[in-house]
Amino acid sequence: MCTVTYVPLASGFCITSNRDEQTARPKALPPQEYFINGKPLTFPKDQKAGGTWFAQSATATLVLLNGAAEKHIPKTHYRKSRGLIVLDLMATDHVISAWETISLEGIEPFTIVLYELGNLYELQWDEVTKKTQVLDIHQSYIWSSSTLYSKEIRAERAHWFTQFLAHSKQLDAEKLLAFHQFTQSDNTEFGLQINRNDLLKTVSITQVHTYGQNLEMNYIDLIHHETHTASLT
Repeated sequence: MCTVTYVPLASGFCITSNRDEQTARPKALPPQEYFINGKPLTFPKDQKAGGTWFAQSATATLVLLNGAAEKHIPKTHYRKSRGLIVLDLMATDHVISAWETISLEGIEPFTIVLYELGNLYELQWDEVTKKTQVLDIHQSYIWSSSTLYSKEIRAERAHWFTQFLAHSKQLDAEKLLAFHQFTQSDNTEFGLQINRNDLLKTVSITQVHTYGQNLEMNYIDLIHHETHTASLT
């Protein structure tokens, strides 16, 4: 939920997300299928709040990052978890339409990367307004959470991504997983996999990529050294 990349592939696309979280937070459940409002969704589940940061349906892939364009000052209480907002949006027939009407009053700022029916969007809520940006599905993008990474660090991480793309031939999901797991591995403060005094770590990597007419979701639990793979039609 704190570092996300989107990369077009020969077979379609690949979206990969690193989740940076407090180590005291309960372990997330690996991805499985749930029915939310009667709609099948596949996602890893946050045991504390019951929501998720990465969800897949038959028509959409949605990934959440904490914070909007710039870092905000957190409040002591919010109406609802952002991870539950993800499920509210994904449990609809058309996510981008639901985004236009959903009430976000009392919700902490966030950014969403949404791929739906061949379209790519960046959606942001900054506690005042919603912002919707249509992106080019043929371009590659990286996002780093504004709550953990300064503007300068976000720019540096984007530079690493650009270098990786420039030096990579025949990109595939495996190479993108390696980028998310091993880039700047000695830089525990703001490399792609962080460890800040064993209190805040990159705890997992979740990825969806297309192959043929199917999708595959890969999940790596970096704390417990577990991997899970789910094939989705």
